[in-house]
Amino acid sequence: MIRYKIDIMKELTSKGYSYTRIKKEKLLSAQTLENIKQGKSITLDTLNKLCLMTKLCVEDIIEVVATDEEKEKYF
Repeated sequence: MIRYKIDIMKELTSKGYSYTRIKKEKLLSAQTLENIKQGKSITLDTLNKLCLMTKLCVEDIIEVVATDEEKEKYF
């Protein structure tokens, strides 16, 4: 399972990307913002945008943590 390592909205805000600015400049859709807030999956395109906006690497934003089911299946 892939999960966020950081609070993305907090990080975006610290880099000057308020919710209002993101919506106004159409940097991310309202649904994408909602998915991020809820910890749901995002596309690679969105992940790329987040990396560019926050100036972070992928591994700073997300991590892979195997669920019990995944451990049984893959390990």
